[in-house]
Amino acid sequence: MKWGIYWPEVLIGTLVLAINGVRWFHPTDASNPIKSASAWTPQRKLAAREKTRELWYHGFDNYMTFAFPMDELTPLSCSGQGPDWGNPANIAANDVAGNFSLTLIDVLDTLVVLDDRQGFEKAVRNVIDWVSFDVNTKPQVFETTIRVLGGLLSGHLFANKTGQPFHLPWYNGELLTLAHDLGKRLLPAFSTPTGLPFARINLRHGVMKGETLETCTAGAGSLILEFATLSRLTGDDRFEKAAYKAFFGIWNRKSPIDLVGNTINTRTGDWTHPETTGIGAGIDSFYEYALKWYILSGESEFLDVWEDAYAAIMRYSRAKDGYWYRTVNMNTGEAAYLTVDSLSAFWPGLQILAGDVQNAIKLHMIYYNLWRQFSGLPEVYDTNYKQATSHQYPLRPEFIESTWYLYRATRDPFYLEVGERVLYDLTTRAKVDCGLTGIQDLRTNKRDDRMESFALSETLKYLYLLFDEENSLHSDDSNYVFTTEGHILFLDKSLIKPVSTSKQRSRKFVNHQCPAYIPFTRTLDHRQRPSGLVLGIRSRPDVEYARHLVALKPSASDEKYWSPEGWCERPKVEPYSFEFILASGGKSVAEDLSPNLLKLGVLPDGYILHNVTGVRTQIVQRLDGKGYDIRKLGQYHVRPGYVVYINDSTIFASPGDPAHIAQEEIRNRDSELHLRIFTANVDPLLQVQSSLLDSSVIDVSVVGYSAYFGADLSSSVIPDPTKPNPRIRDPNGVTVRREAGNEYGCDPYDHNYPSSIILVHRGQCTFLEKLLQAKDAQAAGILIISDEETGINPTANAEELEDAGDLSDVAIILLPKKTGDTFEQMVILSERASSLQIMLALQRFPDDARNMDSIPSDNEEAPEEPKDPNRILYINGHPLINTRLLV
Repeated sequence: MKWGIYWPEVLIGTLVLAINGVRWFHPTDASNPIKSASAWTPQRKLAAREKTRELWYHGFDNYMTFAFPMDELTPLSCSGQGPDWGNPANIAANDVAGNFSLTLIDVLDTLVVLDDRQGFEKAVRNVIDWVSFDVNTKPQVFETTIRVLGGLLSGHLFANKTGQPFHLPWYNGELLTLAHDLGKRLLPAFSTPTGLPFARINLRHGVMKGETLETCTAGAGSLILEFATLSRLTGDDRFEKAAYKAFFGIWNRKSPIDLVGNTINTRTGDWTHPETTGIGAGIDSFYEYALKWYILSGESEFLDVWEDAYAAIMRYSRAKDGYWYRTVNMNTGEAAYLTVDSLSAFWPGLQILAGDVQNAIKLHMIYYNLWRQFSGLPEVYDTNYKQATSHQYPLRPEFIESTWYLYRATRDPFYLEVGERVLYDLTTRAKVDCGLTGIQDLRTNKRDDRMESFALSETLKYLYLLFDEENSLHSDDSNYVFTTEGHILFLDKSLIKPVSTSKQRSRKFVNHQCPAYIPFTRTLDHRQRPSGLVLGIRSRPDVEYARHLVALKPSASDEKYWSPEGWCERPKVEPYSFEFILASGGKSVAEDLSPNLLKLGVLPDGYILHNVTGVRTQIVQRLDGKGYDIRKLGQYHVRPGYVVYINDSTIFASPGDPAHIAQEEIRNRDSELHLRIFTANVDPLLQVQSSLLDSSVIDVSVVGYSAYFGADLSSSVIPDPTKPNPRIRDPNGVTVRREAGNEYGCDPYDHNYPSSIILVHRGQCTFLEKLLQAKDAQAAGILIISDEETGINPTANAEELEDAGDLSDVAIILLPKKTGDTFEQMVILSERASSLQIMLALQRFPDDARNMDSIPSDNEEAPEEPKDPNRILYINGHPLINTRLLV
């Protein structure tokens, strides 16, 4: 039996039995994550769902009683309101209110989500009977598109589609007719030299004289979902063409670092002062529609925009701690403002849709702690002074939307608790006799007598979906998406356009990554009590850091997770992307601004580098955690599915060159090491006890990866008696130690560790710095737990190695993440048992067990080993998955 394959399970099981002095379970501990998770029974979810339903109907019924057919309910005065006829400059009201029963249209598909067929049919009839767009009002093109046009299209899709509960037999496309009429009234806004639409238009008279030329990126570039769906359903392609031109009218004006600005001139196409960008108000849904239109239509150019834009945002907007997303200058990437707005709370949900679960968890934690602090989400928060600068909360949906996405991705009951807290706050703060009201000041609960339509079309819709496990949308694997207003759009296969010949030539391969949520795991937590093999979100060691960032005082539930050893982990953030100019030998060279085909060629399945010198390259972190991909190469974009072939032999030194000799020594090292892990008794009295504690009980083999510096641990090396022999070669093994306060091994150790190898984590400092700290502590070397499953061989800069001196007596070994994490838990258990010691030794094999017949004699040449066709390039220890080495 190959025990090495199953070694984590074997080692855990054996050590658990051996170390019977460790208490594993505390049945009365209410803070146990697994126990608290079990409290979310189906009955509790059902109760929360029904409370949400009740709150929604409280708002909707009061709208229909006191406000319909006007646009919005004013819940404090128990009446309705439409456009501000007396003050056209009141854009806060006039941008959304167009005298077209806004709230009723906006909630059509929410009735579908609530499974209310009778209510849906009645609402459709009311829209048909009451709504007309021949009105002398001037709403915003963007708001009218996402709220009204989107609501009509979603309502039509459900009313018209047979074979599902909301099909209306009497329906004859009236909602689509209204949508077509509205679309034609919006089209004149696109009559600009750039194709970027005016921000506002009069629905009866068109673009008014003196209309402002300035619009925002979200307003101009977030129309493709609704406009293209309208074209596909009606056959009138004017709408899709206009929205397509506007979308790329924004993207094609991006800065050299792939960032788009916040506001732009529709006539000249120039970005307007101060040329800043981020993920919040004025730009947010541009990114959202890039990804979602690809999901809905399959048009790969929108996926390309999303991937390039996301890489830029993660590189420049994301703060160094990995939590905040700042407003930055679009040309330099430098921080411009240190404030965030409530609209940016949608970003974690979009990250989930794209597959970046870990970064979504972190950002959502920021907004969750802000919600806890204010019992709502303030419109603007200053991250520098750690205080809100605008205390309004108009019942926005973005935070709840992201909570729903995170729960569907992780199924962690923590997000149900978040939703329950939101439901409680909305009920106690926003519910009034005549409906739901926005909060004008979260500090005093002063209300603003307005129920914006998104409170019913989005906020409570997402909250309801969070608790409704059996909702049919959760089992729908079609191409449906939620628009930025929460409307459900989908396209039948007959409406999906075939890929054009030109696109087929440019995108022969599309290879999607399929990341999945990997929960935080730890056998024992820092309180010396077990939490189970899989822990919830609240048990993550970086959760406390999010609370620290908003200066929120800990609650009693927070303190239950604290530990004397500390539970607030300093964030470890890997850069999402790198950009540099390639050169052999690590030289600094000028960029080749236009590499020719002899240097950088195009292949049917990718690109080939015959000469790496001077080629600008961007590598981007893969969402599946397997490494990095080359995303840009000179003037080319390397899309998913394409391969970069490296055919430049200069990346290896020439024979006779000292660097070549060093490379040969490195190549001759065993890249993989077979390690023997076993236990030794510390207390001699235990040796006479049960054979269960005999050191032979735990004796397994695992594979580690050697470094290209430090002690050479290759099996072919014969120890030189004139030189220090690395202590790790001791056949009796070396003890494995860890220092809890120095997790990464980047700081001086508190103690010396002779004849021991120190267990550390990758990150925070270089491999060489870790080894030097261990050498100073008299250790035999370091055992590094990687943050990747891919095996890598640690390297170091040649000049730094020369300065470091002789390292031939200290070793460095790297373990893949899963193996390393499991091994660390075994070390922790052995420490707490205080009677067993984990040992490590190099695995040796009998001389006759290594296929001696295959070793050539002195008279015959060794056959040349065939090169692995899947060899990949490593940069700074990071594997570039989409590369292939031909040399």
